[in-house]
Amino acid sequence: MTIELDPLIHVPTRLRIVATLAALPDGDALSFTRLQDMLGLTPGNLIIQLRKLEDAGYISSTKTRNGSAQKTTVTLTGKGRAALSAYIQALRDLLGGLDVDATSPAAPSMR
Repeated sequence: MTIELDPLIHVPTRLRIVATLAALPDGDALSFTRLQDMLGLTPGNLIIQLRKLEDAGYISSTKTRNGSAQKTTVTLTGKGRAALSAYIQALRDLLGGLDVDATSPAAPSMR
């Protein structure tokens, strides 16, 4: 049996983005600057990662203008929530047989 982890979500920065947006109620959005602050990313890095997620249909972004100020908000789409759910299930399936006690630092070595 082969377990596929979504390579788009598997990248740690994108996983953090998707997980952060998934914590919001369905349909709620975060501003770009708030998401950037929460994740501690540079604007350039966040833009690149958001673009990849948006190209896949996992997030949507909306730009609004209030006078001279522009605000970008980001929302996780239904497709993005489904992809995260499938990713989580794939991880559970992959790690399901793992004996956590055998991998702890206090466990005896298997050499």
